[in-house]
Amino acid sequence: MLQDIEQYLACPHCARPLVLDGRTLRCASGHGFDQAKQGYVSLLAGDAHTGTGDTAEMVAARTAFLSAGHYRPIADALAGAAAAEGPVEGLVADLGAGTGHYLAHVLERAGGVGAALDISKYALRRAAKAHPRIGALVCDAWRPLPLQDHSAELLLNVFAPRNGPEMRRVLRPGGRLLLVTPTSRHLRELVAALGLLSVDEEKERRTEEKLSPWFTHTDRTEVEFTLRLGRAEAEAVVAMGPNAWHTDREKLAAALAGLPDPVEVTGSVLLTTYR
Repeated sequence: MLQDIEQYLACPHCARPLVLDGRTLRCASGHGFDQAKQGYVSLLAGDAHTGTGDTAEMVAARTAFLSAGHYRPIADALAGAAAAEGPVEGLVADLGAGTGHYLAHVLERAGGVGAALDISKYALRRAAKAHPRIGALVCDAWRPLPLQDHSAELLLNVFAPRNGPEMRRVLRPGGRLLLVTPTSRHLRELVAALGLLSVDEEKERRTEEKLSPWFTHTDRTEVEFTLRLGRAEAEAVVAMGPNAWHTDREKLAAALAGLPDPVEVTGSVLLTTYR
């Protein structure tokens, strides 16, 4: 709920604190932001471009896939890492939170209050209802985040854009960033069979280089598991992520028809802790 995270918020126009007035967040400069009936509030600057946000179709596919528990090993590993140093007392901010699936798991296991940050209003309609201690905020990951300096005790970033300087600004001294990225083995069977986008084998090194000016890497865990997916679930994997923007539907349907049913697929991610 917005009441839970109000004290951590900053105006996207002037960076002054925001105060909740009924269903509107206001700053001392006179800027106001109304909460939508679906529970989220847009803190985008007026000239922000939302064309890169997940569509309603992508969000529906992701919700169905995650709700079926296919990525539960990732959620469990993330929640375990969040709780590893004891209960979280303050703000857990999830940059690129999507539907709030992973943030909800972390809050349930580790405590704290959550800010779900994403550019897709369709995703945040789900995030606003994913857990009673989540406040859902539409924002652009590549612009100043609508959070006050040093406001977050814990940052999450799962398959999402990474703005190193802004993430460092909002994370409090001693705070942690938990980063989940796919390895080159992630979904490799579907990548080969369906012609999907593959993960660069240099991704880990490039991620480390980009974050090293702002964070210190302290721990890394590989989470690898096997998925058994029906054809509809395999199609959902394509529909819920970046492949949705790059896939010809007719070619995809033909390739899906050639898959075993079910098909065994590798899930493989790195869970990296930074301070």
